[in-house]
Amino acid sequence: MGAILGTLVIGLVVGAIAKLLMPGRDPGGCLVTILLGIAGAFVAGFLGRAAGWYEPGQPAGFIASVIGAMLLLLVYRLIKGRRP
Repeated sequence: MGAILGTLVIGLVVGAIAKLLMPGRDPGGCLVTILLGIAGAFVAGFLGRAAGWYEPGQPAGFIASVIGAMLLLLVYRLIKGRRP
């Protein structure tokens, strides 16, 4: 339970940082960016555990979460940008 709360808090901060590092207009605004940051933290934790970087139950690191959030934000921009 603590790992999930830790990931949520890290993801909240990471979403804001990802927004600052990737300037430009986001189709969903700040709320979507923060949600993508939380999802990026979960993705980074999952990939880190699969690669053996993190122990089970350990939240993802800050830098890995920022990278995960930036990747998800990029994918989100590409998908939302194509729609009319």
